[in-house]
Amino acid sequence: MEDLVKITEQSFESIKHMDESGIEFWYARELMSVLEYKQWRRFEQVIERAKESCKNSNINICDHFADVGKIVKAGATFKDIGDIKLTRYACYLIAQNGDSKKKQIALAQTYFAIQTRRQEITRQEYETLSEDEKRLYTRQNVKDKNKYLFNTAKLAGVKNYGKFNNYGYRGLYNGETAKDIATRKEIREKEDILDYMSSTELAANLFRITQTDEVLKNKNINNEDDACNTHHKVGQAVRQTIKRIGGTMPENLPTPRKSAKQIEAQKNKLATNQ
Repeated sequence: MEDLVKITEQSFESIKHMDESGIEFWYARELMSVLEYKQWRRFEQVIERAKESCKNSNINICDHFADVGKIVKAGATFKDIGDIKLTRYACYLIAQNGDSKKKQIALAQTYFAIQTRRQEITRQEYETLSEDEKRLYTRQNVKDKNKYLFNTAKLAGVKNYGKFNNYGYRGLYNGETAKDIATRKEIREKEDILDYMSSTELAANLFRITQTDEVLKNKNINNEDDACNTHHKVGQAVRQTIKRIGGTMPENLPTPRKSAKQIEAQKNKLATNQ
């Protein structure tokens, strides 16, 4: 499985381009091939759904999807068939909106989700962080994205947020609720289970949260039961993706000794004393 993950990363990195400013980008027609779509018109439909997701997140589509020309030879002449210049975030949205039955889509969802979150700081910066620093960074991302998810859930008709949240956890953690996770981790009642997760476990939950937010929007869910079931299905899908790429299931990841709040308090104390 490690070889499969490496091959997957190499596939996406091999079609990556850099502009004159050192900014990375991908071409849609090259990405289409790696994602094993054979017809451009079908891949265009995926791109349009990705653009809609971008719009629904109040992000400027033009910043991530730029139409460009692509000249190809057609018999004795040349013609412009058109292409789209994509940011990493655009690739992430395309993967989210692709055919989940395709193996390459499942791998792309994991790859671009993780890399997109890391790109909020540079990859080099992320890799130099300690595990505690990675936890704080990812924990903040989870906190921020949960706000978006709960707002989307509210618009979808959710009133019982505890129930909604547990459906997601049950999908990702093979039936465990938040209370079950807390008990297994030996966390006290008023403490947040997210504060006692490693950076890897937090990343899995971040993927669950962002995916659920997108699906609720794309499918126009408008009642609590469907929203809860959607959260559960997304949690299961993330779990299956982890399994396919040979990752460790979240319930089998070690529980950190210190909470994210304790680490942050120590960090702030150190900064104050300097």
